[in-house]
Amino acid sequence: MLRIFFSSEDIARTRVAPAADQVWELVLSLHLLQGRSRDPVMAGWRRDVSGGLRRNSALGQLRLLLALNPPRGYFPDFLTPYQSLHGLEAGLDTIASTPITLLERDLTVLAGENPLPLPSSASALARGDGEVLRHLADSMRAYQVTAIEPYWARIQAAVEADRSRRARALLDGGAEGLLASLRPAMRWDSGVLEVADYPVDRELHLDGRGLLLVPSFFCARIPVTLVDPELPPVLVYPVDRLGGLTPAPGEGGGPVPTLGSSGGQAALAALLGRTRARVLEVVGDGCSTGEVARRLHISPAAASQHTSVLRNAGLLVSHRDRNTVLHILTPLGRAMLDV
Repeated sequence: MLRIFFSSEDIARTRVAPAADQVWELVLSLHLLQGRSRDPVMAGWRRDVSGGLRRNSALGQLRLLLALNPPRGYFPDFLTPYQSLHGLEAGLDTIASTPITLLERDLTVLAGENPLPLPSSASALARGDGEVLRHLADSMRAYQVTAIEPYWARIQAAVEADRSRRARALLDGGAEGLLASLRPAMRWDSGVLEVADYPVDRELHLDGRGLLLVPSFFCARIPVTLVDPELPPVLVYPVDRLGGLTPAPGEGGGPVPTLGSSGGQAALAALLGRTRARVLEVVGDGCSTGEVARRLHISPAAASQHTSVLRNAGLLVSHRDRNTVLHILTPLGRAMLDV
């Protein structure tokens, strides 16, 4: 179990990352790519990415990157620097300039826990070889083009949907409401955030630094944190994948009419019915059943019926929190609005 201890100062300084983190998504996707998960949501992505890497003869270039990211267990902290909060290039630039002391420490831990021998380039990496560091950063860019970039809109949509949930929890219950909203993956109780299924027993004391919560598409069932307690505290947690990475209207199949145009409004109303089209529009930034009813001047029962139809069609997802049901657009629903 992982236990994260908060002071009142830590609670005040806890925040959610402003967007999907490209470096964390890249690294965690490597674990899923090499793992044996039979998750049907990710099966198509794994098949397409594996095939693309083979066709591009990229697997040889990625040998060191793959070795640094085994499908299970420890992976080096230096691969997910705090600076990745500012984007892919900021993160990769930080990786390429990692101090030798950190490289040697992380790779020693990896070699001790990994049953397979690391490639010879890992030894040069541990010595801070600049050429190997640049090669590692370049291989991450090459992998990103095949495995992340084509799906980035879907990844962002899922992360933004989760951020909408957390924003509402923060507005309704303050920072403690935000932390309590992370269940069932985590449990908030009296100043301690617990991750029950964490692979090792560990305590993390924030000591006034606060916690950065990073919602992640490729994070598996169990949240992830850095091993080094001296690094800025980060907790990466899984989001609802909203139907996975299947293509949506408007991606390779022509543009989707927008609700901002009269043609788009008419087409969507003709397809869904006028009221359901309006429900889809008001749910854009996250909306409870009661709010749908109030905004559209319909009964709560009618609002519940319309959201149920849209949910069954894959256009929105619903999350219950006590007596409130929050509705959020899926990537397919967002594509239909094209906002």
